[in-house]
Amino acid sequence: MYCMSNHSSESLYQHYRLLLGLRSPWEVSDVDLRVGESRVTVSVDWPKGQKPCCPDCGASCDIHDHAPQRRWRHLDTMQFETVIVSRTPRVDCSECGVKTIGIPWAEPRSRFTLLFEALAVETIGACRSLKQAGALLSLSYDQLQRIMDRAVRRGMGRREQRPVRRVGVDEKSFRRGHGYASIMTDLDQSRVLEVVENRDGEAAKALFDSLGINARQIHAVAMDMWPAFMGAAALKAPEAVVVHDRFHVSKHLNEAMDSIRKSENKELSSQGKDYLKGTKYLFLRSSQSWNDDHREMFQIVKDLSLKVAKAWAAKDAFSEFWSFRNRGQALAFFNNWRRWVGRLKLGPLTKASDMLKRHLDGLLNYSMYPITNAASEGFNSKIQSLISNARGYRRFENLRTAILFHCGKLDMCPLKTQ
Repeated sequence: MYCMSNHSSESLYQHYRLLLGLRSPWEVSDVDLRVGESRVTVSVDWPKGQKPCCPDCGASCDIHDHAPQRRWRHLDTMQFETVIVSRTPRVDCSECGVKTIGIPWAEPRSRFTLLFEALAVETIGACRSLKQAGALLSLSYDQLQRIMDRAVRRGMGRREQRPVRRVGVDEKSFRRGHGYASIMTDLDQSRVLEVVENRDGEAAKALFDSLGINARQIHAVAMDMWPAFMGAAALKAPEAVVVHDRFHVSKHLNEAMDSIRKSENKELSSQGKDYLKGTKYLFLRSSQSWNDDHREMFQIVKDLSLKVAKAWAAKDAFSEFWSFRNRGQALAFFNNWRRWVGRLKLGPLTKASDMLKRHLDGLLNYSMYPITNAASEGFNSKIQSLISNARGYRRFENLRTAILFHCGKLDMCPLKTQ
């Protein structure tokens, strides 16, 4: 057993006081090294005779009593897990009553020091999953989740309430069945602003409400043709121009074309003809991404005058609509395109054309505000990765925390001092 002199003890205590960054009058009263457990426990006390201040009003007060002993995980000392233990004084304030004073090494209700939480936030952000971060930090899933919850609250509280000019509103399915989340993104700064559960009108209104008075300063909103989103934008951001997202339009046209392909393939197969076998992804691509084999395959289908080739040509031609920066020119192009589709007499494509006609104003707005939910689609890929790595989220709150943690561009690092 190693015996340490009083002088050595005082030097060790001072050493740990400096390492912990403790300000006077907090002092280290004991250091317990357990080699077999690879743990160092540092006891921190408020000295007797020293009057603390009320955490609410700042008045100097007598100590009423001490709270039960608590433990905080700190950064490791060498390879040893380091823990701080302390019984925090409670003051008896004549104005505020009995209050527990603040501590300089951790936030209220946290079981980790500020420095450890800072490390944990960086580690979680760099890891593919909480499981991986937990292995590096020796923390459980629940402990990591609480750190992330605090980090997001901290980051959202620090976020400046600056005007947001162009936003995107989109939805994301996050669990089997009908579990949806609605997401608002800042298109100019490529960050997620807020996430709410469901995709109905109330959810969409909550997204705009999260911006406060800044919602009325939005210039344009990119969204699909979902009525709930459109209604919320008209109510909460009446000055904003609704711009229907081009990627959702492309999705509708692709679905119409693929429906034609399936129907025609079924008809041809019944006749023993396999002209369309293996062509699904050919027609879902744009001609710019075709290789020589794709072009040869398409030429065969085109020479046979198959319906799907005509549908693909109409779908591909519509991409020119997005190049116009004059509303009148865009309208003229759309009308000509629609007449072409009408002559083709292809049911699913005609139906898609009619839907676009009903939402023409939002489509034409693209000529003035060429914005898309491309950033949101990129976030969807990141969000899907989060969901897959977590093997799904049973609680929406945990999903919201994860999205804002990884996609919100928040300042989440805890302060080193309080």
